Amino acid sequence: MKTATLKELSDLVGGIVSGDENKEIRDIAPLQTAEPDTISFLADVHKIRDLSASRAGAILVPIDFIADQCPSIQVPDVVAAFEKITLFFRPQRTDLVQGISPKADIAPSVQMGNDVKIGSGVSVGEEVVLGDHVVLYPGVVIMSGSSIGENTIVFPNAVIYENCVIGKNCLIHSGAVIGAYGFGYDSSSGEHILSRQWGNVVLEDRVEVGACSTIDRGTYASTRIGYGTKIDNLVMIAHNCQLGRHNLICASTGVAGSTTTGDYVVMAGRVGVRDHVHIGTGAVLGAMAGIMASVPEGAKVVGIPATPDKQQMRIQVAIARLPEMRQELKEMQKNIQKLLEKMGD
Repeated sequence: MKTATLKELSDLVGGIVSGDENKEIRDIAPLQTAEPDTISFLADVHKIRDLSASRAGAILVPIDFIADQCPSIQVPDVVAAFEKITLFFRPQRTDLVQGISPKADIAPSVQMGNDVKIGSGVSVGEEVVLGDHVVLYPGVVIMSGSSIGENTIVFPNAVIYENCVIGKNCLIHSGAVIGAYGFGYDSSSGEHILSRQWGNVVLEDRVEVGACSTIDRGTYASTRIGYGTKIDNLVMIAHNCQLGRHNLICASTGVAGSTTTGDYVVMAGRVGVRDHVHIGTGAVLGAMAGIMASVPEGAKVVGIPATPDKQQMRIQVAIARLPEMRQELKEMQKNIQKLLEKMGD
C-alpha cells in the first residue's frame, strides 16, 4: 500500500500545506466516508458543514481557504488536484490487455495500426480497420466492414455490427451493442416482417457509450452520434437518430427513431423521447420527462407529457391542492343548495 506525507502530496499537485506537513496519508475518500489516514476534498466552500462532520485526516481546499478542522492543501483547482492524488494512490492498471492474444479470432483482411491490443476471445471480421492504440478487451465482437479510430477502447463483451464507424478516443463499455437492426417491420401481409436495415452507426470522436446501451443502425443512411457526446448505461437510441455534439444522455433514457438533437442537450434519467422530433441546442429534459413534441433551443422541460419547468411546477402545485379544492367544491355545492332552498321558500 502506498503512503505519502502531506508535503509530498502538496508537491505532487503544486499546493500549499496548512498544518502538519508530515502527516501520513494512505488513501483518498469522500468526505462522508473518510478516515483519519485518508485525504478528501472540499470544492465548494459553502458546504463547510460537510467538512465539520467528516473524519478526514486531511483536506484539499481552494486557495485562501483555511480548514480549521484538519490539515489541508490549498490548490487552484481542487477537483483536478484530487484526481492527481487519486491516481497516485490508485494507479490505473495498464496490463489488462497485452499484445494480441493467440485466442482471438482475427480475419486475414483486418488492417491494424500500431500498438493494437486484442484480448482473448475477441472476434474481428473481414475488412475491419483498427487504428493505432485501439484496445479490444476479451469477448469483444467487431463484425465485418467496421472501422475503429485510434485510441478507442472497447470493453469486454461489447458488440459492433457490420459496417459501423467508430471515431477516435471513444469509450465503449461492456455489453454495449452498436449497430443492431432498427425496430422496423412491414405489416402489410398481416405478419410483422423485419425490414432490411441497410444503414450503419457512426460515432464521432470522443463519444462514450455506457454499459448495456444500444444504438440501432439507420434504415438506409447512418444513425449518428455527434462529437463528444456521452451516453450513460442502459440507454436505447433507435434507428436514424442524429444526435448533436456534446450531448449528455443519462441512464435508462429511450430515444425513438429519427429524432434529432442540437448541441449540448441534456437528457436526465429515464427520459422518453418519441420519434421524429427535434430537441434544440442547450435544451434540458428533466428526469422521467415524456417528450411528445419538439423542444425549443435552451428550453427546460419536465413531466409527462413534458412542459416548461415553471409551468410544470404550477401544475404540480395545483395537483397537490386537489383534495383541498375538492372539499371546497363540496362546501360550495352545499351552500348553493341551501341558498336555492331558501329562495324556493
